[in-house]
Amino acid sequence: GKRPPDRPESSSAPPRKKRRRRQKVCKNKEEAETQRMTHIAVERNRRKQMNEHLAVLRSLMPETYVQRGDQASIVGGAIEFVKELEHILQSLEAKKFSLMENNRDEIAEQDPTIPYSSGTPFSQFFLYPQFSQLGHKYTSQSKAAVADIEVTLIETHANIRILSRRRLRQLSKLVVSFHSLYLSILHLNVTTLHSLALYSISAKVEEGCRLNSADDLAGAVHHMLRIIEDEA
Repeated sequence: GKRPPDRPESSSAPPRKKRRRRQKVCKNKEEAETQRMTHIAVERNRRKQMNEHLAVLRSLMPETYVQRGDQASIVGGAIEFVKELEHILQSLEAKKFSLMENNRDEIAEQDPTIPYSSGTPFSQFFLYPQFSQLGHKYTSQSKAAVADIEVTLIETHANIRILSRRRLRQLSKLVVSFHSLYLSILHLNVTTLHSLALYSISAKVEEGCRLNSADDLAGAVHHMLRIIEDEA
């Protein structure tokens, strides 16, 4: 029979494969090094900007709000300062509204264009309330609402604003209800105006809380106030 033909020699094939492999490895190393250097530069720039922002933030606060110069102390002091400013702003709004109500006739004579009674007390503190007793432009009004309630939720931290009629032991009952729902109160401001009370609450959603959204929280707060209203 015929002898099978000899296989062609391919002595040059392995070196070519090795060269391609070495080039690919080399290229990957270069790309990895470039990415690493880019990441380092981006991270260095981020830290620089963060330090600059923290320095500016610290310079804007009274020294009593920053006990130490570390990041956590500066941010924590800024939170305290912002909450204090919020309370001052709400208190001034209440005083302004009372003065304008008490001097409406005099104000109307001096300048009839001043809208002394066109606004609702504290309405500027509610942008998109989930419940509205007084009726706001940007929300669907709920006839069953017993208060204006607005909740914003970021991760596990909630900012809650409540404008309601003042009731006996209302605040203490709210605090007890919050804790029963695994909501830890971090900050609490209260501003009163005539028969109204404005509560600004910062709370942390603890493990075990079954409220998973801002709407859930607003509904729970509304339920609390409904019970307090019925008891009153």
